[in-house]
Amino acid sequence: MNRPRLYLVTPPVFDLEAFAPRLEAALSGGDVACVLIYQPEATAKALQETAAKLVPMIQKAEAAALIYRDTQVTGRTGADGAHIDSSFEDIKLAMESLQPARIVGAGGTKMKHEEMEIAESGVDYLFFGRLDLEEQPGAHAKTLERAEWWAELFSTPCVALGGNDLATLGETADTKADFVALKDAIWQHPEGPAQAVRLANAILDQHPFEEDEE
Repeated sequence: MNRPRLYLVTPPVFDLEAFAPRLEAALSGGDVACVLIYQPEATAKALQETAAKLVPMIQKAEAAALIYRDTQVTGRTGADGAHIDSSFEDIKLAMESLQPARIVGAGGTKMKHEEMEIAESGVDYLFFGRLDLEEQPGAHAKTLERAEWWAELFSTPCVALGGNDLATLGETADTKADFVALKDAIWQHPEGPAQAVRLANAILDQHPFEEDEE
């Protein structure tokens, strides 16, 4: 039996020295598959400084460290891969630059045929959900519908972006996505990020699914 694993997304803006121990706490709370360092407005220099500090911490916890939209920072800091959601052309360029040694994940899609075309190109995963939208307690209905459709029909792994309330995590897990992405549900949890990861994993354990036969 399988169940979704956690894919953590950092806040878009944070103080590095204050955030690093919070990330370390989250990683100590239980199973985390990967962490996306998501700083869409950061300069390349600032992103490099952030990644240089956080990537080793993430990898020490045996999670994959992913960089948002910057393949050069990915390479320079020894990160495990990059997440690209700007355009199909950018996704293909990232694949040429990073694969097969590193992960290339794709997101930002709007149409099902576009998602199928990107998957056929050889990306490592597809991400369903908008990182730039204000979070709601639960996952967006379109995210749930798209992730469930994808998980049922295709072999390329997918990530479903959940809401900011762990009480709604079960419905995201029930899409049978390979990974569930969480942002403020972890970083803004009243009991802290370590307990949030513990609770999230306990919820995910209650939502196993059988992998479909090929």
